[in-house]
Amino acid sequence: MAEDIKVIVFKLATEEYGIEVDKVQTIERLMPITRVPKTYTFIKGVINLRGVVIPVIDLRGRFGLEEAEHTDQTRIIIVVVNEMEVGFIVDSANDVIDLNRESIDTPPEVVGGIKAKYLDGVAKIGEDRLLIMLNLSEVLNKSEIVQLESFEG
Repeated sequence: MAEDIKVIVFKLATEEYGIEVDKVQTIERLMPITRVPKTYTFIKGVINLRGVVIPVIDLRGRFGLEEAEHTDQTRIIIVVVNEMEVGFIVDSANDVIDLNRESIDTPPEVVGGIKAKYLDGVAKIGEDRLLIMLNLSEVLNKSEIVQLESFEG
């Protein structure tokens, strides 16, 4: 019997994505981001969250999606990747669901223009809803993590 996991559901463009709740520290409203020079374009800078400096990545930029204006729905999801806190800018985050691991299929090579290495799988929810599960360790690869670690004070 496969276990149920709790998943935070968020949107980028028209697609819904999921991150396991136990990898998420907090979800914050958009706040001022301090730019950091000489970084990848999808690294938007750093935020000061309750005294902790956290690098922030625009997931749209990371996945090669068109950038969009930030709205009242825009959120920063603070996750822990390889023992480091990182913020992901997403269009909205508005759901927590229980998901059975057996409902997660291996991802096709490309989903919504996103390479399969960034994905853990695609979950079927109900009849007509798909949830793209992120592989957080690939969303940030090793060299990018080394660059981000230099931001932490």
